[in-house]
Amino acid sequence: MITLSTLNKYKKEGRKFSCLTCYDAMFAKMMQNAEVDTILIGDSLGMVVQGHDSTLPVTVDDMVYHTANVARSNKHALILADLPFMSYVTLEDTIANARKIMQAGAQVIKLEGGAELVDKVAALTAAGAPICVHLGLTPQSVNVFGGYKVQGKTEDSAAKLMADVKAVVEAGAAIILLECVPAALAKQVTEAVDVPVIGIGAGADTDGQVLVMHDMLGVTYGRVARFVHDFLTDERNQQSDYAGSVEGAFALFHKSVIEGSYPQPQHQFN
Repeated sequence: MITLSTLNKYKKEGRKFSCLTCYDAMFAKMMQNAEVDTILIGDSLGMVVQGHDSTLPVTVDDMVYHTANVARSNKHALILADLPFMSYVTLEDTIANARKIMQAGAQVIKLEGGAELVDKVAALTAAGAPICVHLGLTPQSVNVFGGYKVQGKTEDSAAKLMADVKAVVEAGAAIILLECVPAALAKQVTEAVDVPVIGIGAGADTDGQVLVMHDMLGVTYGRVARFVHDFLTDERNQQSDYAGSVEGAFALFHKSVIEGSYPQPQHQFN
């Protein structure tokens, strides 16, 4: 069973680890068979499962339901789960909602934000809920950003992101997740902190890599993000023992992250 101690050990050893989003028991079982290290029950389910235009309509009850589905089937991966939009505005709400999702089976709670989360990170950590803090492009703030845009491109914004990372790590954050930031900045963050750093569109130097399951299976409509690779139709999957299956795509993703063949330079922002 992968634990936080496992990920910390991997970071010290320089071993990469894999992470995929998951929302139900069957796919969780396939990910277990493929030895994917960590699973994220993401509020991305608002778009890929529920059909919304953003993550904002997702509720705590939605997250509890999908987290429980995954947890029932998982016996291998560390399970992270999102607190959804506006569910952690107050400290009281944060604690109550984190408790619900942890009791559903999550082992790490993910929050989006920066230094403003310090008190919540410290309180949840003290209460026994490990925290992953998501920085860079944070989808719950899409209306603030004015769209899904790369973050940390200027010296000022990069400095703020680094300061935010250090603040939440000092408060007790167990994992950092960086989304859509320049690869050089992600490398600096990863080297600056002792906790594992997961990247998505953040280059190859983070400790772990995460993709939305539907994206890496090629189940996408419209514009495909630069960092996405279709592992289902990848020739290596077709020629593997998995014969081009979904489970094979999960296994290929895991292997590609571990061996360092994903992400490639074309998947990152400079």
